[in-house]
Amino acid sequence: MTSEPRLTHVDDAGAARMVDVSAKPVTAREATAAGRVLVSPEVVALLRGEGVPKGDAVAVARIAGIAGAKRTPDLVPLCHPIALHGVTVDVTVADDAVEIVATARTADRTGVEMEALTSVAVAGLTVIDMVKAVAPRAA
Repeated sequence: MTSEPRLTHVDDAGAARMVDVSAKPVTAREATAAGRVLVSPEVVALLRGEGVPKGDAVAVARIAGIAGAKRTPDLVPLCHPIALHGVTVDVTVADDAVEIVATARTADRTGVEMEALTSVAVAGLTVIDMVKAVAPRAA
């Protein structure tokens, strides 16, 4: 007889809980996430040229993505605080979007998927914030 799959963040009574990973071994872990912010041709031209009035949107988004990865357990309630050993955020201006790829690395007892996803989300939100003054409907 096979047991039914169950949610790991819910106890037998249905209450939310943080999963106990203390018995798991420390291993090297890596996760990559990607996302796109669709933007107008006007925004693409500004990002590839003179920039937006708020400053270097690509650089700010990259830094915001790294900061977002570091703050993941503060934003996602049941996410374990882990030691991040590396976060890279690549931000590329495409013809119709700003593309974001984040990779997070650790040596810990649980994965870094949430950190990579949070990094992309925060970087994307930062792009929107940086370009909204010139193109409020662009993103």
